[in-house]
Amino acid sequence: MMDQVRWGMIGCGNVTEVKSGPAFSEIAGSSLVAVMRRDGEKARDYAARHGVPKWYADADALIGDPEVNAVYIATPPDSHAEYTCKAAVAGKPVYVEKPMARTYAECEQMIAACKQAGVPLFVAYYRRRLPLYLKVKELVGSGAVGEVRFVSIRLTRPPSPEDFDREHLPWRVQPEIAGGGYFYDLGAHQLDFLDYVFGPVVSVQGQAANQAGLYPAEDLVCGTFTFASGVVGSGVWCFTTSEQDRIDRTEIVGSKGKIVYATFEAEPLRVETDEGVQEYRFEAPAHIQQPLIQTVVDELLGRGSCPSTGVTGARTTWVMESLVSGRKEL
Repeated sequence: MMDQVRWGMIGCGNVTEVKSGPAFSEIAGSSLVAVMRRDGEKARDYAARHGVPKWYADADALIGDPEVNAVYIATPPDSHAEYTCKAAVAGKPVYVEKPMARTYAECEQMIAACKQAGVPLFVAYYRRRLPLYLKVKELVGSGAVGEVRFVSIRLTRPPSPEDFDREHLPWRVQPEIAGGGYFYDLGAHQLDFLDYVFGPVVSVQGQAANQAGLYPAEDLVCGTFTFASGVVGSGVWCFTTSEQDRIDRTEIVGSKGKIVYATFEAEPLRVETDEGVQEYRFEAPAHIQQPLIQTVVDELLGRGSCPSTGVTGARTTWVMESLVSGRKEL
């Protein structure tokens, strides 16, 4: 238990500019005291712009800094396991970006390292604390649509211009870095939140394909999955459709109606029953990860708990890996 959380951040990419980085110093009992990027000049620039006292070009130096007592890993997934294990050996709690790692085996390695060191491990599945998603969880729990029968996810969108640049492909579509393609980056949020609502997935049947051949990763994933609670889910994720077929829709269908929401588009949450339709609109916080980071800080200071841990984060990676590879059961 700490009296002040002094964060060291490894990685200074886009996700840290607004979504996460500034939030660490906005929370009582928490501050961002050091940042690291392999390009030292970019690390220095980030520190200067965000008022961070120290910067490093070496991750080991940041982890070894005695002033740093917790580590935020904001690099691509290929280094998550390495940096998590190093921070654990140094006795420092870890908050790691999503997806937790490239593979379920790497997730298990991270969990084991933190368990052996006696330090907590948290994963940045921040939708678990955003108002829209808390409302969805509340609606399900209150029986607003009766007993839940099934969940359906559909996420389709056209390729991005950079997907056509074979010499400079985004790291998110390079499996050796990301673990998979856009499914691992975006579908992770959707599946993790459903784990939060319905509990662990216990069986999966899926298939994946690279239909357009724009990059090495899969561009289509589809499949079904069953939660321990008995709720059945299905999903289709395709990242090479036309613009007119851009869809972001999750439906939770119950015995008395359904809940409909978008994960990435700014659309209202809808509850549709025989009595009519209700809509709910929510504003995202300025720093979208701040509500979840608040729970991380609360746990480290002994005044609460965080709902997104290494154990829950690993479950999501297992589901994604299972959908891409075929069929698996716990």
